[in-house]
Amino acid sequence: MDPSAKRRGRLRAAGIYGVIVTAAILTAAGSQLSTVALTVAVVVTLLVYWIAEEYAHLLGEQVTAGKLPGRRQIRAELTATWPMVSASFGPLLAAVLARLAGASSLAAANAGLAVAVVLLVWHAWSACRAARLRGWPLVALTSVGALLGIVMIVLKNLVLLHLH
Repeated sequence: MDPSAKRRGRLRAAGIYGVIVTAAILTAAGSQLSTVALTVAVVVTLLVYWIAEEYAHLLGEQVTAGKLPGRRQIRAELTATWPMVSASFGPLLAAVLARLAGASSLAAANAGLAVAVVLLVWHAWSACRAARLRGWPLVALTSVGALLGIVMIVLKNLVLLHLH
């Protein structure tokens, strides 16, 4: 595989993971925390996941090679997966802006979730386009991204509003 294609794939995967974790936290805690606390919780959680993921990746990779990674490699790996954290910025900005506009904490979290769904669809569509998919395969695989986000929103509202 072409190294630049591998890097783009890694960036995309990190972004998808970051959006999913963001949506999961918005889903689980969106009605229980203030928007500020929710934003901090998402960013801190993603920072912990990001560092843990890279620690495990670098350590696991180096154990097999028999040498520790250098600063350049560590920096390159951290840069390659930074979208895990930065993918949360759009949904969190939407939540904060909704709250500043007068929405309740729950409505603000739903605004963030809506942006997360859009990002999941965009990631799915762009991955399919990079794979040169067209027609029904493009529609079907892009729909999976939308469905994942919609399921999170439905479950959030079902669990938090009706079963809680």
